[in-house]
Amino acid sequence: MEVLEPSRVVERAARDCLGIRVVTPFRGMLGKRDELLDELIAWLDDRTIDDAGPFFLRLHVIDMSGPMDLEVGVVTPAPLRGDARVRAGTLPTGRYATLTYRNHSLRANRALLDWAAAEGLVLDRHESAAGDVFGCRYEAYRTDPRTEPRKTKWAVELGIRLAD
Repeated sequence: MEVLEPSRVVERAARDCLGIRVVTPFRGMLGKRDELLDELIAWLDDRTIDDAGPFFLRLHVIDMSGPMDLEVGVVTPAPLRGDARVRAGTLPTGRYATLTYRNHSLRANRALLDWAAAEGLVLDRHESAAGDVFGCRYEAYRTDPRTEPRKTKWAVELGIRLAD
């Protein structure tokens, strides 16, 4: 893992977005992400929406031994209308623990979680029967996947909203 920006806390304003939300098993989750990313890019192209970005993977509910509730989306410059499949939404305002890296998502996530714990930061999350529910946890792709298909080259910003 290459750390591009070390762990830190940042304040984020709400960001408009469009996304496709699904529930899928943890195993195969990244293949589903790629499939949904291709679908979302085609949807944007069909509507000639070209000033959107960055793309992201948002993890709403995490159960690494069961289903994952996730969303593949894109930040938009203003609220845009979606449809039955691609829905409008927001990434919520708040303070976020962040880390920007290249390559090795699992290591980067572990590093951010360990740092947050060592700093005594409380994440906006709670446990449920479905798994760990997050107020907002995402991986934003600072590298545009339309111009760089090699995922190991992507600059990725992890963000986990902190509890108030």
